[in-house]
Amino acid sequence: MIAWTMYITFAGSIILLVLPRAFARWLALATTTAGFAVSLATFFCDDVDLAHFTTIVRVPWVPALGMNYHLALDGISLTLILVTGIVAMSAVLFSWDITDRANEFFFWLLLVVGGSYGVFLSADLFLLFLFYELVIVPKYFLIAIFGSTNKEYGAMKLTLYSFFGGALVFLGIIAAYVSGGSLDLNQLSQFQFAPQLQSWAFPVLFLGFAVLAGIWPLHTWAPTGHVAAPTAGSMLLAGIVMKLGAYGALRVAMNLFPQGFQMWRTWIAILAVVGIVYAAAVALRQRDLKFVIGYSSVSHMGFVLLGLATANILGVSGSVLQMFSHGVIGALLFAVAGRMIYRRTHTRDLDALAGMNLRHALPFAAFTFVIASAASMGIPGFSGFAAEITILIGAWKSYPLAVWITGAGMVLVAAFTLRALKRAFFDVDGESATPSSAERSIHLEPITIPEKLGAGLLMFATLAVGLYPKLLLDRIQPAVEAMRFLK
Repeated sequence: MIAWTMYITFAGSIILLVLPRAFARWLALATTTAGFAVSLATFFCDDVDLAHFTTIVRVPWVPALGMNYHLALDGISLTLILVTGIVAMSAVLFSWDITDRANEFFFWLLLVVGGSYGVFLSADLFLLFLFYELVIVPKYFLIAIFGSTNKEYGAMKLTLYSFFGGALVFLGIIAAYVSGGSLDLNQLSQFQFAPQLQSWAFPVLFLGFAVLAGIWPLHTWAPTGHVAAPTAGSMLLAGIVMKLGAYGALRVAMNLFPQGFQMWRTWIAILAVVGIVYAAAVALRQRDLKFVIGYSSVSHMGFVLLGLATANILGVSGSVLQMFSHGVIGALLFAVAGRMIYRRTHTRDLDALAGMNLRHALPFAAFTFVIASAASMGIPGFSGFAAEITILIGAWKSYPLAVWITGAGMVLVAAFTLRALKRAFFDVDGESATPSSAERSIHLEPITIPEKLGAGLLMFATLAVGLYPKLLLDRIQPAVEAMRFLK
């Protein structure tokens, strides 16, 4: 049943090419809603074995090369499919007033979503790589055609980094195939690769995936790409696409080459901690609201990589929980900055926004940004807290020093988040406020119903998981326990 998330999404993207423009947004909404409904139904289905990567579909594809159309599901992939459905649905709602080339816009958007579903479901290495690369092309066109600030540069930089990472992934896949004689992830996870092979194949494969997860110092595509992308593009990048890299690193690199992972995991932890602190420090100096959130995404993805490096159940489970949490929170932050604010004020400069009295002109946007900021800072009651505290407890068992340094990064996260919140919505009494800017706020268009629905869905998700993280952890932890690198 869960495979229909992908089938419905790809079918919707094809129908969009021939559908009249007036129906484009409705079809995109129906498609993403159906995908989300299927993922939600599977999430609450008791008949699904989420402790193991269980086969859903397996059909011979290219038998001569051992390639199969092989889809499988466990608690980790289901969690990421669920966040994909949530973010995709809200991204369509925040793009509701797109009129220029609407069919093309939603076509590219649905291709990104469908390819992401494919990555999370693939149990064949070549099939996973195919879907992984498939996401790159629509990403490029979404940004290059429909983006804003330096859109051609941002799109090309993101694409080149993605292809660089993809090339490393391809090398790692070839090494696994030649040595293991199979492309089946379940079979390869039982194969004993030579330690010499693992010592170089693991870092190649892990780094290839980690580029898309925003690992420092190969993270610079992320802020640039986020700023250049349209709102829905930024939401998909932060909410879904960056998770593809982290998922691939966990599912493929760490699970196939456990000895290689043990050799290199300390370096992963070091790069993760540097990424958390460095990106947070850079975010503190940004004046463009989208750049602040872009570097925030890199910092929060550092927590994901730190959780993976712990190599224990708590840390890795927290890492998957953080993938879900940041997917929802990052999408919400970009939705407020790009759609609610930039579309109405035509600026993202914090100094310019400071005098616009936005808390009165756009009260719902202010409320939403307060919620998103609280979740991003890891305030108890939101998913960010549940994820980060799980990661830090796991990290304390493996790298106590990393926890102390990460604490400094968390202080910086709070600092740049509060600074952005204050400047954007609560700084009208400052020196930047002018009568003309205050008058300008009166004429701002109110927040629309689709925007409120999209924001409401994302806020509900972060609150629900924050108040009851057991809902996800009960499905994630059994799948993590079955992972090979823990044994």
